Amino acid sequence: MNFKLAAFADEADGRISEQIKAMKDNGVGYLEIRGVDGENISDISLEKALEVRRQLDDAGLAVWSLGSPYGKIGICDDFAAHLDKFRHGLELADALGAKHIRMFSFYVPSDDAVRYKDEVFRRLGCFIEAAKNSDVILCHENEKGIYGDIADRCAEIHKEFPSLKAVFDPANFIQCGQDTKAAWEMLSPYVEYMHIKDALADGSVVPAGKGIGNLPYLLENYKGSVLTLEPHLSVFDGFDKLEASEKTKMGYCYPSSRAAFDAAVNALKELI
Repeated sequence: MNFKLAAFADEADGRISEQIKAMKDNGVGYLEIRGVDGENISDISLEKALEVRRQLDDAGLAVWSLGSPYGKIGICDDFAAHLDKFRHGLELADALGAKHIRMFSFYVPSDDAVRYKDEVFRRLGCFIEAAKNSDVILCHENEKGIYGDIADRCAEIHKEFPSLKAVFDPANFIQCGQDTKAAWEMLSPYVEYMHIKDALADGSVVPAGKGIGNLPYLLENYKGSVLTLEPHLSVFDGFDKLEASEKTKMGYCYPSSRAAFDAAVNALKELI
């Protein structure tokens, strides 16, 4: 399995300089860029994007995807302003050399999602139309609470919009009560890349291979080349004051964000 590793390195540190260090130390070559020196990627200027690009180039690293929040608003929220922000995101992707933008399909009432299908699809169509003259691949992530949070509604989206690819996130499916193998069978033809995030039945996120996400099965059947680590592991304030036996009982909880990031990378490498 000759995978290329990417990561949400803002989970190691908010500062881009420390993100670069964490990636270099862990042998991660690509960044799914989300938080940059205290700002969300969607809010930075083009000048800032070019500065980040220079730092990454100097370190021999690259941006795989914008880990953007596009589509992560309520279905009744103002879409015109959000679409303008997305257009800025296309410019940021170009400045950063990113060929992918991850996005979402809008928060909808969980008990009445179908009612909003037409409006969700209209908005997704606007994103796709805005990006049609770029060479960026738009990728929809299954996220709890949005229209495309379960596999059958994700499949509806990809069948309607063939150019919109999938980011497959196992932990998010678990948190929606979805079996990841069943979701994979339905969505694998549309998957552009995977987020590596595992979870237990209660929804708590754990290192890759330690949950019920069927990560070994998914990696064996995944035909892509890039895996993006999204650790989401617990950091415990005061961890250093605990006795060793107490730390053992706590399970997957770490003394710092950097320690949690390192543990996530190591767990994936061991799984591979």
